[in-house]
Amino acid sequence: MAGTGEALEVWIDQDLCTGDGICAQYAPEVFELDIDGLAYVKGEDDELRQQPGETVPVPLTLLKDVVDSVKDCPGDCIHVRRAADGVEVYGPDAD
Repeated sequence: MAGTGEALEVWIDQDLCTGDGICAQYAPEVFELDIDGLAYVKGEDDELRQQPGETVPVPLTLLKDVVDSVKDCPGDCIHVRRAADGVEVYGPDAD
């Protein structure tokens, strides 16, 4: 797991999203299905971030739920990266 002191951010590639909603079940505070049937990240203001590649911070208290979402996502479309340098730590592009 990434260092717990690191600020992380998450985004979803809607082009790969299958709309299963597993992410929203794991972490409804971070993920939500929109009317188009695809999942989006949402900020602390509860507003969906619908621009491609738009990120929201990963609350430390929800990190495990977000990581479980990444692992179980059938679309392999959830990306978690370090905010400081943009390196993906969980998701399809992580080492």
